[in-house]
Amino acid sequence: MSQNHSLYRNSVYMLAERFFIQDEGELLKSHAHKYNFDILFYSKMESYIFAMHGANDDDLFVVDLDVLHNHQAGQKDKSMFLRDLLKPLPENHQYIYLETEKQSSRYLLQKMLLDTNCLAYAEKPFSSEDLIDNLFNLFAQRKRDDLGKVLFLGDSIQLNVVTFAEHNISVKHHTNFQTLHTEVKRWLPDVVVIESAMFAGAESIAEIVQKNIATDPSLEIIFLQTDNDAALSESAIKAGFDVIMLHQNNEISTAQLINRINKIRTNKNLISKDRATGLLNKIGYKKRAQERIYEAEKVDISLAVVIFDIDKFKTINDTWGHHFGDIVIKRLSMFLGQFLEEKTLLSRFGGEEFVMLFWNADHDQVIAKLNEMRVGFNAIEFEIAPGQFKQFSISGGVSFYPQCKTENALFLQADAALYKAKTGGRNQICE
Repeated sequence: MSQNHSLYRNSVYMLAERFFIQDEGELLKSHAHKYNFDILFYSKMESYIFAMHGANDDDLFVVDLDVLHNHQAGQKDKSMFLRDLLKPLPENHQYIYLETEKQSSRYLLQKMLLDTNCLAYAEKPFSSEDLIDNLFNLFAQRKRDDLGKVLFLGDSIQLNVVTFAEHNISVKHHTNFQTLHTEVKRWLPDVVVIESAMFAGAESIAEIVQKNIATDPSLEIIFLQTDNDAALSESAIKAGFDVIMLHQNNEISTAQLINRINKIRTNKNLISKDRATGLLNKIGYKKRAQERIYEAEKVDISLAVVIFDIDKFKTINDTWGHHFGDIVIKRLSMFLGQFLEEKTLLSRFGGEEFVMLFWNADHDQVIAKLNEMRVGFNAIEFEIAPGQFKQFSISGGVSFYPQCKTENALFLQADAALYKAKTGGRNQICE
């Protein structure tokens, strides 16, 4: 196991004996580290299976079918023999299979892999960068912690809210098309569904929603049509709807929307996460912070926003190199992650700057917690040379809601407080 394994959020367990992987192992690991995961290599099935006992639920498992090539020599039915060789793999995991083009062209082999807990497969050859990019995408696809949202305009169709809830999707019904665009702005749904019965009199609603400069470009506006009327479908497309969905029954429409939202969540996860740390980036943070403020306003809850910055980070990079600077950033991201609670947000805004939002924030308790975090990080020892260790510090600026009413106002106030902490000597929390 890599000695830097603890620095990375997840791992890829790879069973690989042949192919370019052994020659380019360090290059693969280097690319993976930029995406905040590590690759652990194994060449024998026994050691591979044994290592799985220490794996996390979020880890990925890759099997290069060429590892089993030698075992197949002399067998007439190689597909069946391959099935037997794959049987020892633990059934509680899914696997990514690496194949040659010849192997992937065999339909029966592909079907067999599906029956053997196949999460995905990849055709060789491919570049190191492509493999790592695709593995990162799989990490993102499997992450389903964000709440999906459906804003539904209409009252004649009843979607299955229980099934939605099982997939972590919330449905909000709206019956007034004249105020739909303001509700979109406040609630920030993943999709807006408008049943065809509401279309008369609301032909412009899709464009009104889309033209708002604050509307998420990835927002889908779906026309849920109850009859197969081609003229009505054509009118809806001309009116700016993104998708025409024919409503057959409640269960089918519910399942279709769940599939669409899962794809939307995957794409949003890819564009809203910082690849080096796995944390929210600026885009992801701003959207979720707006959601928290909207919710806090409804239930009269206080919030706190803090901006952390690594002190003298340029000196760290200039003295020990950018790779070492990346290690400091990863260690800080993991350290701050220990303080995450329900509804807390943690984001890497870029460079050495991190932003956190605390829910139900008591002023004195937040200040005490921030100082605990500052002191805790300052106690971490970094090995700058064999047997030589150094500690680094962070500064923070904090602001509070409802004193600051918007996400932008909270950030600007915290940023001004951070500047105060920096110019006042660093290694402190200011407000």
